[in-house]
Amino acid sequence: MTIKAQLAEDMKAAMRAKDSARLGAIRLLQAAIKQREVDERIELDDGQVIEAIEKMLKQRRDSISQYEAANRQDLADVEKFEVTVLQTYLPAALTEDEVSAILDSVIAETGAASIKDMSKVMAAVKPKVVGRADMGKISGLIKSRLAA
Repeated sequence: MTIKAQLAEDMKAAMRAKDSARLGAIRLLQAAIKQREVDERIELDDGQVIEAIEKMLKQRRDSISQYEAANRQDLADVEKFEVTVLQTYLPAALTEDEVSAILDSVIAETGAASIKDMSKVMAAVKPKVVGRADMGKISGLIKSRLAA
């Protein structure tokens, strides 16, 4: 089942259960997906849907930190709930060992030797870890391995 089909089923279930908070989060995600499809005039596949989810997660995390800095815990809690709902549609996260193995193999495949090769390594790593690892952390790990 595709992520979009799963979203439709979960939306129906949330409506039946009268779970308005979950329903709102699902509708936000569906709206973001639909907006991207209309803007780009394409039908999103699961990989592109995962990218949209990751973008929304990043926005929510930024909002949470801003709300907490402004002492608005009520709004931060809403964002935290949306993060938990959005994360259910992502594939299982990679462990540190799996990430390390992927980085080692990609660095060996690309022949990267210095920090100048970082973009080449990032381009090769991204399709393998999209939706399953934080790209910011991946970037830091690549920098530390290439700088050493």
